Amino acid sequence: MNDTAQIPTTAGGPTAAHGPVVELAGVTKTYPGGVHALQGVDLAIGRGELLAIAGPSGSGKSTLLHIIGTLDPATTGSVHIAGHDTATLTDRQLSALRAQHIGFVFQAFHLVPGMSAQDNVAEGLLYSGLPRAQRRSRAAQALERVGLADRASHRPHELSGGQKQRVAIARAVVGEPDLLLADEPTGALDTASGQAVMELMHQLNQEGATIAVITHDTDIADRLPRQVRIRDGRIAQDTTAGTHAAGREW
Repeated sequence: MNDTAQIPTTAGGPTAAHGPVVELAGVTKTYPGGVHALQGVDLAIGRGELLAIAGPSGSGKSTLLHIIGTLDPATTGSVHIAGHDTATLTDRQLSALRAQHIGFVFQAFHLVPGMSAQDNVAEGLLYSGLPRAQRRSRAAQALERVGLADRASHRPHELSGGQKQRVAIARAVVGEPDLLLADEPTGALDTASGQAVMELMHQLNQEGATIAVITHDTDIADRLPRQVRIRDGRIAQDTTAGTHAAGREW
């Protein structure tokens, strides 16, 4: 609650309401032992975009996810998220930035086993300062948004893999973040469930959400409007599809 209020405002530059959601300039990441995971990455993600950050294992895409998600600092270069220079923020302020501006969806769902779908989604508002009743009300609305209003009382073990991922997506978007980062969101799903999840991503994007899908699956990447392809820690290609992916059949 108080942490969010401590995030500095951005005077004379991009704010949380204007400018790119993500701006990376000259970003590198070097790990102990001289492993260069990222090398001079420049990347901007505008509001309302739906894109893939794609590459094989070891390409640097997961490192890029961690830096965009403020889970790991860059070694050099600048990182601005929702108008905030992450290098100037304390750990508490970075936590607040994530809570307020970034939603995460992971391959493994990360749902709390003993909690209902509604309460799992409400966890996404835990640091919002809202009373519990209001958090649960918003969670119910988010579940309806992803087509699971009738599963609100179900616990994770009572849900299919695709339904679990929809709950995780509802949790990620319940606070209306500036950016949704989806890390291999279909990786643990069968083909039909994976297609349904990607259809939901398109739907949320059409409603205004900014979404970056991190994936090794070239088929998924090819169906998104923009593909940022990573190889050996560098952006090898940044392409806007000739045919808008939202119009394709899954």
